[in-house]
Amino acid sequence: MVESISIIAGINKNGEPEGFSRIDVIPGEIIGVVGPTGSGKSALIEDIEQLAQKDTVTHRQILINNRIPDPALRYDPKKKLIAQLSQNMNFLADMTVRDFLLLHSKCRGKDPGLIGKVIHHANALTGEPINEDMNLTVLSGGQSRSLMVADVAFISDSPIVLIDEIENAGIKKHEAMRLLSGSGKIILVVTHDPLLALMTQRRIVMKNGGVEKVFMTTREEMNLCTQLNQIDHRLFIIREMVRKGEEVVA
Repeated sequence: MVESISIIAGINKNGEPEGFSRIDVIPGEIIGVVGPTGSGKSALIEDIEQLAQKDTVTHRQILINNRIPDPALRYDPKKKLIAQLSQNMNFLADMTVRDFLLLHSKCRGKDPGLIGKVIHHANALTGEPINEDMNLTVLSGGQSRSLMVADVAFISDSPIVLIDEIENAGIKKHEAMRLLSGSGKIILVVTHDPLLALMTQRRIVMKNGGVEKVFMTTREEMNLCTQLNQIDHRLFIIREMVRKGEEVVA
């Protein structure tokens, strides 16, 4: 059982110490990773995904439950603790949604009855309905991401989820974050989207290949996030109306 994941500081692109010593994250917490393009966001996520042990260019170390993880957790795909969702996620398997979810639930030793729950929650995240008889290869980007978010929430055993820039995935971002965090997973979100960033409890700010600072989301930012989410929800509705060829009215 994963009770915490810890990031031990390394160095930036200039070989200078990062602006923190240690970051501890517990289940149910959402951490944002922000910074300009080229600031090192992806490298941080890769270090976590690989459970780096000072053996990458950043010299960071990742601990699980305050201990160095067993090598099997790094190199055995069946024992991986981390799931990653990205904006460039498309299915290549020629099978139906139901067959895919049945296969995944069987591999994970989960109740096949979860399939209906996964599809129900996936449909709550996208304006394009998904049914179990659809072929995976015909799903749109938004449908694919919605299905994977729901799959990770209910079928995947991965207690740590890394989300890499899904702001343009055409899904309801706030609901997706709430769904994943409600399942007791540790979530790190790499984003340029202010709405996603303000949904998190803490933000890791990247600069020049290293962590520059870490700070808590303020009460004022939380209030602003509520207002932005209302605007985002309205934009989502308008986008779906346009996509369906409907007339948009004020």
